[in-house]
Amino acid sequence: MPDETNSILELRGVTKWYESAPERRILDGLDLVVSAGERFAIVGPSGCGKSTLLNLLGTLDAPSEGRVIVDGINTAGLNEDAVARIRSEKIGFIFQMHHLLPQCTSLENVLVPTLALTKRPNPVEAADRAKRLFDRVGLGDKLDRLPSQLSGGERQRVAIVRSLINSPRLLLADEPTGALDEDNAKRLMELLAELNESEGLALIVVTHDRALAATLGSVRVLHRGKLETAS
Repeated sequence: MPDETNSILELRGVTKWYESAPERRILDGLDLVVSAGERFAIVGPSGCGKSTLLNLLGTLDAPSEGRVIVDGINTAGLNEDAVARIRSEKIGFIFQMHHLLPQCTSLENVLVPTLALTKRPNPVEAADRAKRLFDRVGLGDKLDRLPSQLSGGERQRVAIVRSLINSPRLLLADEPTGALDEDNAKRLMELLAELNESEGLALIVVTHDRALAATLGSVRVLHRGKLETAS
């Protein structure tokens, strides 16, 4: 049972449709409470609304109805700048494609999100945190490498470090293993689970791979616009 007194994210009666097809409810009255330090995977067939849900969880989109509450802050009615501040301070993202800047080194890529903070950290302290995270993911010797000089698995680990640099309370991963081979995919999921525990952040992974999803220990299925616990 989620601990609502320690929640980092709440969805209350969230419904989503698009103007092009208002009769089709992609999400339908969905409720969700995510506690600090919790982790689970979300699975479901292609087209069921997993990416739509992830965008709502990450405040990249707004619900047609209902509320999205991040760390006690109701995002409904906030302007775009206010929501962006919440996002940059509270939420980290990992995508299937790493979206690293090709002209920047690994370290420079990781430090980019610090530029979006209202109160920017001391550059030396930010770089020191980045280097510690690089060591944690086994890339301590790749700080000066460009993305083109890294393997696919290494690029995805750089993306993980980038997602953690601002010390988020929630980490969202959208098909993070989709571009990796089986061994690297397994190692990446193990790393995410380890970081969930050591960093104390909540972790939600969206994936089509039920076997990988099961490695997180808890799986939810998106079905007919609602989340159900996997049997």
